[in-house]
Amino acid sequence: MFLPPYFLRPAVQGCAAGLLLTMAGCGPSSPETRGAALPVQETLAPQVAAPSPSEAPRADVILAGYNNAKALAPAPMQASMMTRESLPAGYRAEPREQYQNLPDNPIHSVAQAPVSTFSVDVDTGAYANVRRLLNQGSLPPQGAVRLEELVNYFPYDYALPGDGSPFGVTTESAPSPWNPHTRLLRIGIKASDRAVAELAPANLVFLVDVSGSMDRREGLPLVQSTLKLLVDQLREQDRVSLVVYAGESRVVLEPTSGRDKAKIRNAIEQLTAGGSTAGASGIQLAYQMARQGFIKNGINRILLATDGDFNVGISDFDRLKQMAVEQRKSGVSLTTLGFGVDNYNEHLMEQLADAGDGNYAYIDNLREARKVLVDQLGSTLAVVAKDVKLQVEFNPVQVSEYRLLGYENRALKREDFNNDKVDAGEIGAGHTVTALYEIVPKGEQGWLEPLRYGPAPTQPQSSIKSDELAMLRVRYQAPQGGSSRLIERPILASQQHGKLVQASDDLRFAAAVAAFAQQLKDARYTGDFGLKDTVALARGAKGEDRFGLRGEFVQLVELAQSLQTAAPANQPGRSGEALSRRE
Repeated sequence: MFLPPYFLRPAVQGCAAGLLLTMAGCGPSSPETRGAALPVQETLAPQVAAPSPSEAPRADVILAGYNNAKALAPAPMQASMMTRESLPAGYRAEPREQYQNLPDNPIHSVAQAPVSTFSVDVDTGAYANVRRLLNQGSLPPQGAVRLEELVNYFPYDYALPGDGSPFGVTTESAPSPWNPHTRLLRIGIKASDRAVAELAPANLVFLVDVSGSMDRREGLPLVQSTLKLLVDQLREQDRVSLVVYAGESRVVLEPTSGRDKAKIRNAIEQLTAGGSTAGASGIQLAYQMARQGFIKNGINRILLATDGDFNVGISDFDRLKQMAVEQRKSGVSLTTLGFGVDNYNEHLMEQLADAGDGNYAYIDNLREARKVLVDQLGSTLAVVAKDVKLQVEFNPVQVSEYRLLGYENRALKREDFNNDKVDAGEIGAGHTVTALYEIVPKGEQGWLEPLRYGPAPTQPQSSIKSDELAMLRVRYQAPQGGSSRLIERPILASQQHGKLVQASDDLRFAAAVAAFAQQLKDARYTGDFGLKDTVALARGAKGEDRFGLRGEFVQLVELAQSLQTAAPANQPGRSGEALSRRE
């Protein structure tokens, strides 16, 4: 779906250049803006030397002892403290945010592993979260950067379905911007769009975290404004319930028709925050309410709005995921909407949505809320295909090596592709999915050393389709289930672009976003292609950009340039190190 013109507003607001060299984010240090302040972590080792005032902040990850860390958060620091002038040596200001740090997908030899299989992913939360961190003056932790979610945040001009399938398929290949010996292969999927009026009746449960950690501007107040945007889209045939949880969970609103908008808004407006966080009991009660208002052949979905700071009851990550897996069998899906700063559990939010057959978005402002719950409401709620898997078989005559960019937590075994019992991702109405492979053409210098004793050919060279770069296979199930269906399409080598400038704006812009995601991590494969090059590539591929999303991206890359200049390059594992090596 298209996005409204308010996205033309710039992403970077109110950060003076001088503040980028301090430990403070944007905005004043006051109780109303304490989300921009970084809390002191009281359990840090005293032998660590205090960083210099010029160090750019970064939201490092603290995975251990998370449930007990909440009580240690102090009051907001004053601006003078943010420069470390009055902090004792050995203390660092570190947010207690949690991320899953996965290694990049490995490089594969086509001779040994010609087939790549993975589940689609339509989540976009990582982009909004990275944007929030950059706008606060922090380089994101590596675990916050999921390349596919950054790339999939943007709309692309892909072909619509024309053969009765729920989505169209687009492929394109051109030279890689960061490696003269490799090429990028882009695979795009576009689901058929659907207006809100055409959606099936919806049974929605608003599940809202009203614990003490949500008592901040970026927490409950933003949740309330976000949900009221969705209320405006409700129809008479829709039903809404409201469940809240803090130390305990309770039902605030029984299933109510969408025509009673004033009643629903009033229930949302009266919410207040305080107490501990019994998230698991809230989820259980929300599923109970979803079953109570269940609509056969309709949309039955829970919208969980929280920072993921579960600290009462079931807080074990695997048990929470298993709960969502078991509950999705009832026909109720779970969408997670992430809010908050400093104590945000992004790992839990992304994985819960995956386990609950829903999607994950991070809401950092009302513009993003409108994008997710108004302009893309059909994509958020209506599933057009489920368990969607992609498989690419590379032709050894054309390709010697490849690597999949992103989708590290969506990898599937080759045999999973034809197994309908293996869960995969869902695609909503109007969703686009982009996958990028970096491939080494036959005869070009690759990443791997050649084998002295290569594998014996399994079939005569004459029997291989020499003009085929690869074979793309897409397998999916209808929303109501049943046996899976298969789409197959050869990717022809003769249709490749000889030069990158000949490629579409969409491919070149997606390449720029992929480059930025890698530069924010370890920049292992991007070589001397730096942030300035990324800015130039993205700016030249903005195209029409009618809603300013691509222009906003250029601004974020430029902001990252400023931050990496202030970040020390001698601290292993920090994003500043990877960035500074390329500039």
